[in-house]
Amino acid sequence: MKIDLKKINDVEAVELLNKSYQDIRKEIAKVIIGQNEIIEQLIISLLSRGHCLLVGVPGLAKTLLIKTLAQVLDLKFNRIQFTPDLMPSDITGTEIIEENVTTGEKTFKFVRGPVFANIVLADEINRTPPKTQAALLEAMQEHHVTAAGQKYILDEPFFVLATQNPIEQEGTYPLPEAQLDRFMFNLWLDYPSRAEEIEIVKSTTSSYATTLNQILNAEEIIFFQDLVRRVPVADNVIEFAVDLVGRTRPNGASTPDFIKNWLSWGAGPRASQYLILGAKTKAILDGRKTPDIDDVRKMAGPVLRHRIVTNFNAEADGVNSIQIIEKLLSTI
Repeated sequence: MKIDLKKINDVEAVELLNKSYQDIRKEIAKVIIGQNEIIEQLIISLLSRGHCLLVGVPGLAKTLLIKTLAQVLDLKFNRIQFTPDLMPSDITGTEIIEENVTTGEKTFKFVRGPVFANIVLADEINRTPPKTQAALLEAMQEHHVTAAGQKYILDEPFFVLATQNPIEQEGTYPLPEAQLDRFMFNLWLDYPSRAEEIEIVKSTTSSYATTLNQILNAEEIIFFQDLVRRVPVADNVIEFAVDLVGRTRPNGASTPDFIKNWLSWGAGPRASQYLILGAKTKAILDGRKTPDIDDVRKMAGPVLRHRIVTNFNAEADGVNSIQIIEKLLSTI
């Protein structure tokens, strides 16, 4: 699809994004059965210039989903399999000595690592030591890598999806809360329904091969990322997001008693920012010009889930972070 980005206004751009979004969903559905909510949240995160942490048991097509998304959006995709012996240079790249055959002169040449892509899948990020995790997290935050004092800018758009396996925790290095905060969303992939699993088995055990159409490209995605930033938001919607995040903090003046009882730490200001960015993106994906409080509510789970720290009381009462967020939403 060819778009003359210079000739459309913001209202037309919202309508165009809504149509493109529907087309993207149709193309992904050719390969991925179900997971509609996850697909929507991945696209919201991409357009918000955020990153995602995907948590799910093996075999739920996490890699296939991300590869399919990259193909439909015509973006360069790289996958990094995180292992205990992975070094930071295995992600960012390394300098090698190159010899000029004619003159015999030796020079250093930087060989780019797999992080130089538009979509990077960091598979099982909790399998690698903190030093290597930090190399990726720095690139996520700064959108560049530094080698031998030289800065190398990453291609835009730059979107990182890190996966964690929730069942095998031996020999792993869980991400600290400060590093988890760099991810816009924490998405939990669930098992497919019976009907979806039947459809998955039918489609993956036959010889049928599908052809995917490219709906957007890098330039158009950057245009829509800029459009998200220009979406106006009413003051009461921003105040709702800030109040919601404020009530997750145990020492807050308006914090409910159950939060003080169940949480050690609440979410920081980055949560408020991502609630609003997610709400803005959700609104324009649906073809609306501005978000409302319901859009903020829909973002609360994936934005806050990894930013609140439960304590022993919550564990003793059998309460998890999502249940706490739902209870908190019901009080506002």
